[in-house]
Parts: sequence; C-alpha cells; structure tokens
Amino acid sequence: MGSSFKGDDLFGSGPHVFAVGRQGRRVVSYSAATGDPSIEGSFESGDYEVRVSVKGQLVASTESGLWALRDAIVAEAGFGVSAGDLIDHHGRVFAGVKLLSVEWDGSIERGRVLSIGYECVFGETD
Repeated sequence: MGSSFKGDDLFGSGPHVFAVGRQGRRVVSYSAATGDPSIEGSFESGDYEVRVSVKGQLVASTESGLWALRDAIVAEAGFGVSAGDLIDHHGRVFAGVKLLSVEWDGSIERGRVLSIGYECVFGETD
C-alpha cells in the first residue's frame, strides 16, 4: 500500500518514512505559567497536538520533474489550504491534518536520477 495526502501520492517517487511525535498529556508547572519560580506544583493543560513527520527523498529523471514534485508538496503547505487525510504505508490514517511545514535537505543530488531530501510536518489545527 502506498502513502498519500488527500488522495495524492506526494512522496511515492522515492523512499520515505513516517514518524509520530510526542503523544499524551501536556503538564505545565505553575512557576512556568506564572513566571514566578517560587510557586510549586503543576497542572494538566490538555493533550499534545498530533504531529506526524514524513522524511524522505524525492526522485525524478529530470530537473523539471523534480521541481514539479517539490511544487506539489509546497502547494499543500500554504496558509488557508484545507486539511485532509494523511495515510502511511500500512494504511494508518491521520485524519484532518494539514501540512504545516516543509524543509528541504540540502541541494539537489545529481546522478543517474535527481533527488532531494525533505521533511514534512503534518498536524491538527483548530
């Protein structure tokens, strides 16, 4: 099974892996919340927001093909772009997430094919 975001195969041109960020309850110290280090104790401030990263390599046979792959990802990272379902290789669905950021890993590698590394971070927003 291939991975997808909103039904589009954004990452299938090359190898990629999914990683889920911190999960559970957010605990905040009263001293951090108030700015007064003399106040002891802590409180629960809700659950951590879901964050899923996808790291990998985009691969294409031409420079224009590689730019088309990059542009398709960047188009999903803009402000106001709708949320959708992110599906990993095993069919696990992260529903209603947005592409929050894209970071390119260095310059284009040139060999038999062209490639560039990336990390995309997806998450829920209200």
